[in-house]
Amino acid sequence: MGAPVTESKYNRVLLKLSGEALMGDAPFGISMDMLQYVADEIKDLKELGIQTGLVIGAGNIFRGMAGASKGMDRANADNMGMLATVINALAMCDALEQNGVPCRVMSAISMRTVCESYSRQKAIHHLNKGRAVIFAAGTGNPYFTTDTAAMLRALEINADLICKATRVDGVYDKDPLVHSDAVKYDTLDYGEVLQRQLRVMDSTAISLARDNNKTIMVFNMNVPGNIRKAICGEKIGTLIRGGK
Repeated sequence: MGAPVTESKYNRVLLKLSGEALMGDAPFGISMDMLQYVADEIKDLKELGIQTGLVIGAGNIFRGMAGASKGMDRANADNMGMLATVINALAMCDALEQNGVPCRVMSAISMRTVCESYSRQKAIHHLNKGRAVIFAAGTGNPYFTTDTAAMLRALEINADLICKATRVDGVYDKDPLVHSDAVKYDTLDYGEVLQRQLRVMDSTAISLARDNNKTIMVFNMNVPGNIRKAICGEKIGTLIRGGK
């Protein structure tokens, strides 16, 4: 077993976490243990000198699509979901700050007494100052997912890599938690993801990545040190880019 890689291939990354990732073993809400775990992983990146942006979903609190499927107006349901992402962002920011990582929450929906309003220029300023930046409230518009928001923010801050954290070690042809014969992909191109309808990120996010040639790394966040390995170029997870 070789020595661990300690030098990053990237300067600035955008980490996309699901809201469910913050639940830990609980059926709902936010696990303090998971917050601390994620904060430790992000602190590891800061110690490597990597500028880190985050987008966190809200499935642990409220998912707009779920509300709409039960009869709610879709725009109202999505607005509720976007507000729920702010709750997660504030919790994550608190954990980071207590772990010695300076952090700012920037919301696409203005709520100045709670957090900063999103501004591309201010976000880049914070990143250059060594602060983690959590982008909350999605794009600020209904009908767009936090996957799309993550890709949009990654493009706006010119992130070198989009890291999509999951519960499994990459992208498979079918759910490996259900199917024992699921096959893992080491690399994919954007067209394959769209054509095979692989559930990595939504089609709008993948199309944005393809049109702007942004690389996506999909990996298991629940393995300590995995995000550091991914960013340092070790072959874990699945890499999605233009051409294989």
